[in-house]
Amino acid sequence: MKVTLISDTHTKHNQLNGDLPGGDLLIHAGDFMNSGYDPMEAMEFFNWFDKISIYDTKVLIAGNHDRWMQDKPEEAQGILTGYKTIEYLQDEEMVLYFDGPNGDHPEDNIRIYGSPWQPEFYNWAFNLPRNGEALKAKWDAIPENTDILITHGPAQTYLDTAGAPYNTPLLGCELLKERIELIKPKIHVCGHIHGGYGYYYNGHTHFFNASILNEQYNYANKPFHFEWDSTTNEITWL
Repeated sequence: MKVTLISDTHTKHNQLNGDLPGGDLLIHAGDFMNSGYDPMEAMEFFNWFDKISIYDTKVLIAGNHDRWMQDKPEEAQGILTGYKTIEYLQDEEMVLYFDGPNGDHPEDNIRIYGSPWQPEFYNWAFNLPRNGEALKAKWDAIPENTDILITHGPAQTYLDTAGAPYNTPLLGCELLKERIELIKPKIHVCGHIHGGYGYYYNGHTHFFNASILNEQYNYANKPFHFEWDSTTNEITWL
């Protein structure tokens, strides 16, 4: 399976044109808007994302800048239903079925779960009190058999240090880290902390911070693109 990961495009999605090579799965881990109050920002992004025709499946979650998605959820998701190629996940699971017509090999299916929440961060969208019960409940809802987990924010200690001029470590979520270490998804994709862009493998989970913009909101980080063997959990960079 050829996979591409992006996040934190903040209305600069058109700068990615030419940098998306195509494949089986494209994931965007949130923050496609700026202030998040203008629905036109979202719809311009949806139009762009919808027109990408070189991936079999395209998955999207919201982030803390995507206020409209939280403030007007029925309106936002009503509009999203018009985009037939976009899979939008908000505390939801989807399954890519590869078990054949008779369902003989369910172990070959890929379970994807997406959630936009993160510890409270400057009163933006999809914020919940750090280490609170409400946030813990969001992470407890992640199914134990999740293969690919998409959250907007990182888990604490995993790609969660803001770059210059902030240089602030440990911005990720402690409770998310605990859940990931318990259920061990094969892949975790996030964004949110632009300076945390990068990749780390801890022996059972491939962690990606896929923020394409740096702390100055310039397009500085290329999309991740790799071939993934979902059975062995091995990746090959492309």
